[in-house]
Amino acid sequence: MATESPSSVRKVVVHLRETGDAPILKQAKLKIPRTDKFAKVIDFLRRQLHRDTLFVYVNSVCSQNPDELVIDLYNNFGFDGKLVVNYACSMAWG
Repeated sequence: MATESPSSVRKVVVHLRETGDAPILKQAKLKIPRTDKFAKVIDFLRRQLHRDTLFVYVNSVCSQNPDELVIDLYNNFGFDGKLVVNYACSMAWG
């Protein structure tokens, strides 16, 4: 039985898009292992924006549980080979 090396782990491309009053990131694209939790994307955004409170949405539709796996979000909301994540400093959608 062959095992995958860490460098061969499949990744999901995450496009980060600002919404409302949020600043634009220099790095708007992120590749993250499929098995990581969505919390890793949220933590990345908090570090880049130097903010504790952020509103994060998938495809401008809904806020997701940080414990969701990235691959599950990609399978449900991904298109064109990417997962679009919108972020805002204040609530943008209900």
